[in-house]
Parts: sequence; C-alpha cells; structure tokens
Amino acid sequence: MSDAAAATGPRPPYAVVIPTLGRPSLGRVLTALAAGDGPRPARVVLVDDRPPQDPTPLPVAVPAALWDLVEIVPGLGAGPAAARNTGWRRAPEPWIAFLDDDVVPGEDWAAALAADLAAAEPDIAGVQARITVPLPGDRPPTDWERNTAGLATARWITADMVYRRAALASVGGFDERFPRAFREDADLALRMLAAGWILAVGRRRTVHPVRPADAWVSVRTQAGNADDVLMSRLHGRDWWARAEAPRGRLRRHAAVTAAGCAALVAAAGRRRLAAAGCAALWLAGTAEFAVARVLPGPRTAAEIRRMAATSVAIPPVAVAHWLAGHVRHRNARPLAVSPTAPVCAGEHADETRPFDSVISGNSVAYD
Repeated sequence: MSDAAAATGPRPPYAVVIPTLGRPSLGRVLTALAAGDGPRPARVVLVDDRPPQDPTPLPVAVPAALWDLVEIVPGLGAGPAAARNTGWRRAPEPWIAFLDDDVVPGEDWAAALAADLAAAEPDIAGVQARITVPLPGDRPPTDWERNTAGLATARWITADMVYRRAALASVGGFDERFPRAFREDADLALRMLAAGWILAVGRRRTVHPVRPADAWVSVRTQAGNADDVLMSRLHGRDWWARAEAPRGRLRRHAAVTAAGCAALVAAAGRRRLAAAGCAALWLAGTAEFAVARVLPGPRTAAEIRRMAATSVAIPPVAVAHWLAGHVRHRNARPLAVSPTAPVCAGEHADETRPFDSVISGNSVAYD
C-alpha cells in the first residue's frame, strides 16, 4: 500500500496494553499518549502485575485526556508475558499495541501507528516500532547503558510492538513460562513466523530511556540464561539466527567457571601445581572479560570497580542459571493453543479496577 493510501485509508481501532509494577515512569508513558497527535486508542489497559496480595492502589496519576479510556486490571505477579496475556484478552479491538511502562512514545506516535495499521496487509501479524535509546553525548556509555542500547536493534521487542488480535489468538498469545522481560517477545515472534504470519517494521518511533540501576544489575540479568535454555527446547538450537539474537559469552563463562572450580578442587586435594595452573586460567579469563567491558566505557574509577567485581560474579552466576534452566525445562514442549475463545473486555468485570482508584506516588523500580 502506498504512503498516500495509508494516510487516507481506514484507521483500524486499537487498544494499548501496558504491564506495570507501578514504576514512576508509567506516568510519563500515559502523559505521552495523552499529549500526542493522531487517533486515540479505544482503550488503555494497565495490567497491575504487583503481587496479588498487595492492597495499595497502583501509584500513577492518569491524565485527564485518558480518563474515559484507562482501565486497571490485576495481574498475577507472574511476569510481563502473563500480564500481556491478561491485557490483550480483555480487549476486543482488532489490534493490540503493547508498550512497556518505561518508554516514551513520540509526539506523532498515534498518527504513525494508524498509518502502520492502515498499511498492514492481512497476512501481517505485527508491526514493530523503531526504538531509540538516548545515550550521553559527553562521555562513552557505561556497560549498563550499552546493554540498554541494544534494544534499538533488537528484533520484535514488545517495548513497542503492535499485534493483530487474531494472530495472538491463533498462536495462544505469550508463553507464560518466560517469567522475565526477556525472550518472551522473541518466542512469540518465532511462533508467529512458523504459523505463516509476517512481521513488519513500522514508521512510529519510541524512545527507551536508560533507567537507573545499581551496580549489580548485570549479575541479576544472568537469569536470562535459563530462558535461553527454554528457547532452545521450544525452537531448536538455531533459534538464535532466526531471532537475530546475539549469542553472548556463555561458552567463555563456562570455561572460566570450570577453571575456577578445578582450581578449588585441586587446592583441596593439595595439588598445588594443578591448582596454580587452573587459578591462572581463571584469572586470565576473568581479566579478559573485565577489560572487554571497561574499554568501551567511560573508564572512571567507579565504573572500573563495578566491572571488576561483576566480572568475577557473572560467569558462575550465568552458568548456574543455565544449569537450572536445563533442569527446570527438561520436559518443555511447544505451547499448546487452547481451542477456547480468549476472554474479552466486558467479561469478569469484577476483576477490573476503575482508574479513579489510582493515586500519585512512587514505587520501587524493578529489573
């Protein structure tokens, strides 16, 4: 379809689904949606994915322009994949736009989304946004900033991804065995492609700021190695290439961890020469990893300390999560598609929290 035809053609209704734990950035997302140009969504579903026993209202102030659109539904505290399923199954609109609660849609986001949807042929299941990650201009980015910047080139990330509702229903939605904001989007995309759907890149643009994080965030993110095991179980060992995902350093982490363990075993057995040799290998591997992370960065004293400490911790933590993933997902099978119709808005209305119960405030950020 031509650009002119897309601009003047019909504008399919859409819903926006945002899973959230109530981070302060959620208010910024809603403000951007309220202030932008273009057709408004038919509804905005905020899935409150805090622990179900948390009795406090979701800490966000809804802009007046969205008062008649926003509904808050409780999640299960089971992660963004489950929360997104809860959201899209409540919305009967033909298109579901998934946003993370820490992005900033552009001023013309709604207009560009309308053009994306109007241009979508019937076999297109989803349209990805163009993500920009702002980095400091006065210094090289830190390790965490570089990791976040990878979102700008990632494929099919649900930081801003719109899916046809019929396509979601046809493959069973997100696989809730992915408990983190990691690989659940790649899994869905690969299942869409395997089912014969097409995924496209649209015109709309969204900014994904680098959120604040503590020194140990890179260690906690190693939990994603268990999700990589699940991906291999479900999609085969070549899923990396099909998802255009970087392989990472797991093999090197395994070698470094093995050298460290061998050094400890040899030392316990009083085999000093063997212990020294294995310890030297561990030290060399750890130093190489640390240097590889320090050199592209700002090289400040604080950053070097963080890289040194976390470069010691990351290899064994990564391997531990990888091994745990093999145990946890040893019997994993592809997601079975339920023959029953998904729940739409209007059903189970008692599970909906009206937006006027929300309050202004802050919440603890999460990884």
